[in-house]
Amino acid sequence: MKALPQISEAEFEVMKVIWKHAPISTNEITDLLTKTTKWSPKTIQTLIKRLVTKGALSYEKQSRVFVYTPLIEEKEYIGQESHSFLARYYDGDITAMLSAYIEDDKLSESEIDTLRSLLLKGETKRH
Repeated sequence: MKALPQISEAEFEVMKVIWKHAPISTNEITDLLTKTTKWSPKTIQTLIKRLVTKGALSYEKQSRVFVYTPLIEEKEYIGQESHSFLARYYDGDITAMLSAYIEDDKLSESEIDTLRSLLLKGETKRH
């Protein structure tokens, strides 16, 4: 697995908008984020610039507008973060993590049903 850039929680919020709407212009990103955050347009532009510098985004100038495209896939990034979380808090043991969630009643019945179905699907793929 290639190493993906480390991004902050705020940068992740920007990435979520870009993953959902790419290719997307600076103004469109700003319009969407000012509706869901208290960030100023300047803050949003700074976050976008950081993501470009970190190699998470590419951009293209179209007329007078910058249009952004992600260079990393959402699924790939979330997968990396999940592995980091598991390694940091549960020594890489997903069973320990799930046990902790189940014992603390942090999973609903529907979440447990979904996990059960995913496990069955994974078992079927292996055979």
